[in-house]
Amino acid sequence: MLRNIGLVWLRDDFRLKKNLALIEATKNHQQVVVFFLYKKKKFENQEAQNWWVRRSLEEFKKKLIYFNINLEIIKTETYKSFFDHLFLKKNFSIYWNRVYEPDYIKFDQYLSKNLREKKIKFNIFKGNILNEYHEVKKNDGSPFKVFTPYWRNAEKFYSEKIPKKDKNIKKLKTKISFFKNSINESELALKNNWSNKFKEIWFPSEERALIELKKFLKARISNYSESRNFPYTLGTSKLSPFIKHGQIHVETIWEECIKLKNAGVGKFLAEIGWREFNHSLINHFSYMLKGNYSKKFDNFPWEKNSKFFKAWKQGLTGYPIVDAGMRELYSTGWMHNRVRMIVGSFLVKHLLINWKEGEKYFKNSLLDYNEANNVSGWQWVAGCGADAAPYFRIFNPILQGEKFDKDGEYVKKWVPELKKVPKKFIHKPWELKDVNILKLGFDYPLPIVNHEQARSKALSAFKKI
Repeated sequence: MLRNIGLVWLRDDFRLKKNLALIEATKNHQQVVVFFLYKKKKFENQEAQNWWVRRSLEEFKKKLIYFNINLEIIKTETYKSFFDHLFLKKNFSIYWNRVYEPDYIKFDQYLSKNLREKKIKFNIFKGNILNEYHEVKKNDGSPFKVFTPYWRNAEKFYSEKIPKKDKNIKKLKTKISFFKNSINESELALKNNWSNKFKEIWFPSEERALIELKKFLKARISNYSESRNFPYTLGTSKLSPFIKHGQIHVETIWEECIKLKNAGVGKFLAEIGWREFNHSLINHFSYMLKGNYSKKFDNFPWEKNSKFFKAWKQGLTGYPIVDAGMRELYSTGWMHNRVRMIVGSFLVKHLLINWKEGEKYFKNSLLDYNEANNVSGWQWVAGCGADAAPYFRIFNPILQGEKFDKDGEYVKKWVPELKKVPKKFIHKPWELKDVNILKLGFDYPLPIVNHEQARSKALSAFKKI
């Protein structure tokens, strides 16, 4: 056992189970300190996640106390400035789990190089993913660009690996502090407190993640293929924020799923596969993080319309299913996946507003924001991504509402001003002529664009490229 201190850099790893960096540190050291680096600038653009991280730190700190491990939070402008200062010390070894975003991968390389030069012991472990992004490739060594063959190969590759027996974190004898400038998690609260209401809905902890997984597999997985499309029904797992922040490892999800024999398992695991595919894409084609995967879209005639964009963000477009989705997002930090596609398509193809604007708003508002999923998802909707929806696929918000929210229950939950509207008109309230029930333009806005006209305009713009 090493005599020096074991430092564990905590990123998206708020768990004990399958936290390889933490397990290895407690195995090798008699004293371990976990540290989290907080960059205020980053979280100013990710307000929803700032709330989740703050609560996660609070809960994880309590768990680590049992093992005599301190969790210390350090504010820093940049990771580089923090580690350049840390390099001056020599009495530690350092461990961390990978985060699969190009900037993190690049920083891992910088950090590894400097630690080697300074002869400081370190170890990097696989993060919250089934396969390392570079492990699944075509026979010629090139990366997959289409999901179905990617996942077929990735699933086979992972299932053929020899399962490793889970190791446990070791309880240490003494607890120590390491950083003099550590702060309390309460100091991370942003001035904008719109996210405080999330505490009524979410409880960010490893225990809650495992409970939610168990409930989903017991009650909803068998109907998942069908029920996941209906936003008013609790048909999805709602595990995405827990996965993003590492309260649960996707390997744990896989292990629990393959114990079951029913139709929903394959479809659900394919959603885990989509996340893996997206991580592969952004690392092999990192330019797509700042622009279009498909370069022909670089000349697309996007429009800037702050009035339309504001109406979209506030859920005041006049299209009930779109408005319900945007209000659900603001109220809960989460949105049903079917509705994400609908609101995304509406912004890009009805309003012709650049997908980057929607991506940026989701980044700030989603508790489960994940760079790979968010960028890939928006480019899929826009038609400019890898294996994307074809440009001529324009979601009709009226038909989508009638198909997936037939009785208008989802709409009425999030757009209460439409509660009295008969279901015949719930997704097209402009056809209701009874002003005693609804005064359009007063109680609820008229549609900001006409669907048919907007569709025709979008198709014309797409055809030009």
